[in-house]
Amino acid sequence: MHGRILIVALLVFINLFLLFRLIWSDQGVFAYLELKSRYELLQTRIDAVDGKSLDLSQEIRRLKSDTTYQEKIIRERMNFVKKDEILYIFPDETANQPGERTDVQEN
Repeated sequence: MHGRILIVALLVFINLFLLFRLIWSDQGVFAYLELKSRYELLQTRIDAVDGKSLDLSQEIRRLKSDTTYQEKIIRERMNFVKKDEILYIFPDETANQPGERTDVQEN
């Protein structure tokens, strides 16, 4: 009888130890959930980068092959004009109005 109690106590101790390891160890449930959330976050980042990469590769392909698109981009980004054209550059509406100061220092 005394031997059975010892075996049951030993088995309970082993089960408690295994339960502790299952839940709170470095390879337990909490660690798995944390790794799963990190994986999902990284997967969404990869998807975003893949989408941006696809957009950029399509733009590169279009810049190499489409002369109309090339001209449009050059005219918009570099302010190039054709012969006998006049380029008007208007100030940005969100820029400061004359007389406004944004670098006011308080003493």
